[in-house]
Amino acid sequence: MRFAMCQELFEGWSWERQCRFLADVGYTGVEVAPFSLAPRITDLPVETRRTMRRQAEDCGLTVVGLHWLLAKTEGFHLTTSDPAVRKATSEYLVALGEACADLGGDLMVFGSPAQRSLEPGMTREQAYANAAEVFRTCLSQLADRGVRICMEPLTPQETDFVNTCADAVELIQMVDHPNFCLHQDVKAMLGAESDPIPVLIERHADILGHFHVNDTNLLGPGMGETDFRPIFEALLRVGYSGWVSVEAFDASPGIEKIARDSFTYMQETLRQVRGA
Repeated sequence: MRFAMCQELFEGWSWERQCRFLADVGYTGVEVAPFSLAPRITDLPVETRRTMRRQAEDCGLTVVGLHWLLAKTEGFHLTTSDPAVRKATSEYLVALGEACADLGGDLMVFGSPAQRSLEPGMTREQAYANAAEVFRTCLSQLADRGVRICMEPLTPQETDFVNTCADAVELIQMVDHPNFCLHQDVKAMLGAESDPIPVLIERHADILGHFHVNDTNLLGPGMGETDFRPIFEALLRVGYSGWVSVEAFDASPGIEKIARDSFTYMQETLRQVRGA
């Protein structure tokens, strides 16, 4: 289990400063929101991406991958009935995958609720078929660069498409590609699932590709009411060896405090679990 942090709340910080700070705290990974780098990922030159990778690695960090893939963009949508938009979306996912690999990452979390919710009058079946088409069209090219897409269930308050792990599994089975897997997010599972998180981890361990930690108060682990000990116990029990990324949404306590307090809490919780 390796700890990373999502970096989009480090507004006004240079990339190098972000990397130095996260490494000093103790993180070994950084997860990138494309909109924090450029309006569109295609605006970020390949050489700049490679320089960013070197800067991260010089600090002892790995760029885990990308999330918020379509946030703050226009002209892209996952479930739309417009075939031209679906085609553009698939092509942009390929471009994101190229950038992800150039940065040193190997996964992309598909959240982006605004770009996946159903159009008025669209059936659930058609939305799933449209989304499956988009992913099937791009995944072979992503696989060529060693990049996976991890589908993120989100709460009904955020979107009406893929709200539970079972929903994501349904889409994953429709797409049927080894580079398409499940992403689990603590806040989202607390807000949408009826089963406890440890049960969901164990149930879907074979397709779990990535994991976000946060709380329903939109802060990091240990900064809310959620007890992460049974969550970490379950991750260890199933042999999860991937990244655990802190994704906070409320920067009001200060991003430095969130980063430090989250890391300290995770380290202590992991120590307790392993010593249990």
